[in-house]
Amino acid sequence: MLRPPAVAGRFYPADPADLKRQISELTSIAAESPPRTAVACMVPHAGYRYSGRVAGAVYACLKLPRRFVLVGPRHFPNGKAQAILSDGLWQTPLGLAEIDAQLAGEIKSACPFLCEDEEAHQREHALEVQLPFLQHLANGFRFVPIALGPSDYDLLEALGRAIAGAVLRQPEPVLIIASSDMNHYESDEITRRKDAQALEAVLALDSRGLFDVVRREGITMCGYGAAVSVLTAARLLGAKRAELERYATSGDVNGDPDEVVGYAGVIVE
Repeated sequence: MLRPPAVAGRFYPADPADLKRQISELTSIAAESPPRTAVACMVPHAGYRYSGRVAGAVYACLKLPRRFVLVGPRHFPNGKAQAILSDGLWQTPLGLAEIDAQLAGEIKSACPFLCEDEEAHQREHALEVQLPFLQHLANGFRFVPIALGPSDYDLLEALGRAIAGAVLRQPEPVLIIASSDMNHYESDEITRRKDAQALEAVLALDSRGLFDVVRREGITMCGYGAAVSVLTAARLLGAKRAELERYATSGDVNGDPDEVVGYAGVIVE
């Protein structure tokens, strides 16, 4: 299976030279300290103009392995609610990225509700926009794509447990990436307040707390399910702390504070 890019030319440049140039700029703010080894991270997935600096800040300061599990939301109604792909290639302007068939198979075996489903991934951007960053910074990697629709907490926790169990059995490092934007289309003031509530749970590695506060406070964090699963996996893999690397809203870019989307970059160690 070859999945062509769905959002090249819209969310990020379709021209390889322009794309490399933009990613170099977005990751040029690498920390002065040596690259950090992380268990997991959370990065946004809007167009690079809006959220690229937040995602780039996370990727720039990490020591990236050669294997990744990418978990994100399914923004469209088509396809299964818990969709994995276990083999094939994804194409971006920077080339082909190979699915990690062995790791995907282990996760799927441990989590029976995951369905093999191309349709859920066909138009989805949440995972695709991460691949050029990884291709630029960790060329030659393999990855597992998982897209999640609406779900209850028990299923999200079960997925996190399955991911953790599969990662524990690997002989080499695996970074687990949650792809999520934060609150959507409210004022900058309201969005920052709501995002602070969600991030309090994320930074406490409290997956249940995140699930509950998002639902209770009406926080439109599109990938909260992915974050719940990834936080669950990270705790089981021994993570002790999480740090907010960068936060911004779309209003910081376009100057419109009335209707914004929040973006957070978090590193879990």
